[in-house]
Amino acid sequence: MGKAPLVSVVIPHYLGDILSECLAFVYARTQGYPFEVIVADDQPRDDGSLGRALSRFPDIRIVKTGGGHGKPSKGMGAGCNRGLEVARGRYAMLLNTDVEVAEGWLHPLVAAVEADGTVGACQPKVLSIRDRQRFDSGGAPGGMIDVLGYPFCLGRMFDTVEEDSGQYDRTRDIFWAMGGAMFLRVSCLETTGLMDEGFYMHMEEIDLCWRLYLAGYRVISVPQSVVYHYGGWSLGAERLKKAYLNHRNSLVMVLKNWSAAHLAWIFPARVCLEAATVLMAVSKRDWKHPLAALAGILWVLTHPVDILRRRRAAQRSRTATDGEVVKRMFRGSVAFRYFVGGVRTATELLGRDEDRPEASAREGASMGEMR
Repeated sequence: MGKAPLVSVVIPHYLGDILSECLAFVYARTQGYPFEVIVADDQPRDDGSLGRALSRFPDIRIVKTGGGHGKPSKGMGAGCNRGLEVARGRYAMLLNTDVEVAEGWLHPLVAAVEADGTVGACQPKVLSIRDRQRFDSGGAPGGMIDVLGYPFCLGRMFDTVEEDSGQYDRTRDIFWAMGGAMFLRVSCLETTGLMDEGFYMHMEEIDLCWRLYLAGYRVISVPQSVVYHYGGWSLGAERLKKAYLNHRNSLVMVLKNWSAAHLAWIFPARVCLEAATVLMAVSKRDWKHPLAALAGILWVLTHPVDILRRRRAAQRSRTATDGEVVKRMFRGSVAFRYFVGGVRTATELLGRDEDRPEASAREGASMGEMR
């Protein structure tokens, strides 16, 4: 038997030989550390891709998600969780099948986490596999969020995706790491718990990172590590279901993780912005986003018991105050700055916030004061 792995690479798998392509890069470009690969099988049917991957890479370990093969898919969170439950490594890399790791990708991630015990998770720089000079819209160099729960990335705000010119090549605190390229300190999960499988898909990684902050850990970017992401492989980027899940899960995440005192003003403000989104989309004859937003709000209103149960689980590990967590957030509304203020890049947004803190203070005062 070989050395115990330092890193467990967990790959949820749905369909296609894209799995073998991903594994080929992992095995060819991972040196210096003992590692294992765990593939979470969530196939709706046997298309032969898992068997072909196993024949090429016999060392991979297969775990079942409990879905697939005639049963409904359990989603990304379940796939990650089943892999994490059997992981033997001190660290885990959650990796999508549509990701290509670059040469030397693993060393900077391990070094960053081992250098600082407060780091619970980190993310490499994620570039688009279709345009390798441009950031990937799903993760870019690291995820951020505003106080109302609207996520954005250092290299992507809404539909504006930046080219990589080295503007985010400094390791820094971020709020969330992309679930398809998230490096985790496994011991942290004993405190926070695993991913919330109720999300099914989208926002589960942001929710986990929020819980890491509540438990006193940090999340950082490690741009010295690079991966390339195809994006939209398992759920097309323009699908109504994706828009619905984004709206629903974002609202649930806010209800789970903010304290009751802050929810008293944050949630009504968030619902007002959701309503504004609906009206703006309708005025442009866009029916998909209004339907998705309304369906998300309706789900939240009709599932209070489910949300309360998940909220209690999230708050159980809290040691940090909201004031400590909000230091890692943008303290205004990213939607307001983007759609009304014309701010298009995170560099401009966060630069303004750092250089002129009174701008965020004015905006925050109109929404409520953060403790």
